[in-house]
Amino acid sequence: MKKSLNLFDTTLLVAGSMIGSGIFIVSADIARVVGSAGWLLVVWILSGVITLFAALSYGELAGMMPQAGGQFVYIKKAFGDLVAFVYGWTVFLVIQTGVIAAVAVAFAKFTGVFIPFFEEGNVLFKVAGLKITSAQILAIFIISLLTFINTRGIENGKVIQRIFTSAKLIALFALIIVGIYYGFKADVLNVNMNDAWNAKGVVTSDDGMFNGFESLSGISLATALGLAMIGSLFSSDAWNNVTFIAGEVENPKRNIPLGLFFGVCIVTLIYVLANVAYLCLLPLEGTPGGITVQEEGIMFAYKDRVGTAALHIVFGDIAQYLMAALIMVSTFGCNNGLILAGSRLFQSMAKDGLFFKSTATLNKFRVPARAMTLQAIWASVLCLSGSYGDLLDYCTFSSLVFYIITIAGLFVLREKMPNAERPYKAFGYPVIPAMYIILTTLICVDLLVYKTFNCGMGLLIMALGVPVYFMFKKSEHGVS
Repeated sequence: MKKSLNLFDTTLLVAGSMIGSGIFIVSADIARVVGSAGWLLVVWILSGVITLFAALSYGELAGMMPQAGGQFVYIKKAFGDLVAFVYGWTVFLVIQTGVIAAVAVAFAKFTGVFIPFFEEGNVLFKVAGLKITSAQILAIFIISLLTFINTRGIENGKVIQRIFTSAKLIALFALIIVGIYYGFKADVLNVNMNDAWNAKGVVTSDDGMFNGFESLSGISLATALGLAMIGSLFSSDAWNNVTFIAGEVENPKRNIPLGLFFGVCIVTLIYVLANVAYLCLLPLEGTPGGITVQEEGIMFAYKDRVGTAALHIVFGDIAQYLMAALIMVSTFGCNNGLILAGSRLFQSMAKDGLFFKSTATLNKFRVPARAMTLQAIWASVLCLSGSYGDLLDYCTFSSLVFYIITIAGLFVLREKMPNAERPYKAFGYPVIPAMYIILTTLICVDLLVYKTFNCGMGLLIMALGVPVYFMFKKSEHGVS
């Protein structure tokens, strides 16, 4: 593989893979769950801190094992082939391909703002009980296009990542500055912060209609925070993708740990400031079906499009087009990074005989084109079969489980490989890695209790990986 990615590229890959469409949408759901401005910001800050804890821990592992495959390699060294395969299997079936599908569907939905044909409700035909929409078809086309571009060489993916991630970072900072500037001229932020810590969740009737609020405190507040964080953690996910592509990074022992740190810090700062801007422009509470964006507030923004509602205060009706364009740029760049990185993980598995043998090969452009194509095919199937919300739940819960396993591996490898070269040691070891494991485990338990079906499906997918592992092991060189 060609080593052509520098520190700037690794930082952009981390930031670009993290920022998709979530920051413009999920604050509405978080607001409905926790019900106050202060706790809304706490959810985003906590998600950023938890993600940074993980990234700091991964820095040590990346420095020790700067090979393509990243997290798969770390788990294999710590816990062996079986656990590593179950991770790779889950990444292929749900985590990587599920996020690619969800981000592509988000791109297509916002394309519908410019081209009504692609609005998500436009059903083209039905197949085996599935409604196939124009948005799903466009999502599949975008996945196919980015896959094709990336099969033509790492330089293509690098250029797209630089252009689209730089553009969305600049645009996001500009929008934050404009939003806060205009917001401070009004009194909205003061009103929101006057009752900042009075947490109250939205209550709905059996038919899903708004039925007032319920006060949250103690255990109920802790539970609400855990549930609210699924959206913010999903929006902060995919930072680990840079470890998959270590084989193409210059001086990976240095550039991957630093890229993880800088990328996560940049995104966390943007996410918190974006929510400050929302609170400067929109009231947190609102009324379902309100006539104006102020009446709807953050809680009940139209289709949860908080970013669009906030921009409407500044730019009027043109806001929906500005935000749609920004989200299209953001999701296009995000999926480029996901498609580029994920295929390297599957190639690494195949080289170890733990994935389809043909996906281990590189094409004439020195990239794993077959692995990338297989990834695109399955992500396209998910576009047709799962809703955005289901994919979000599957992906986030599964990702958190394997983040816990990987960081637990940090402790295992300190014992198994005490003399291994560690160019970078995990900051705050053992306290910060242990805090990450404890906090994330509590969130997973929360999700299992309150989103049992989707989390159970994630666990079932992991469990199915065990018999599949033994199928691969029966073949000496993997399955072709």
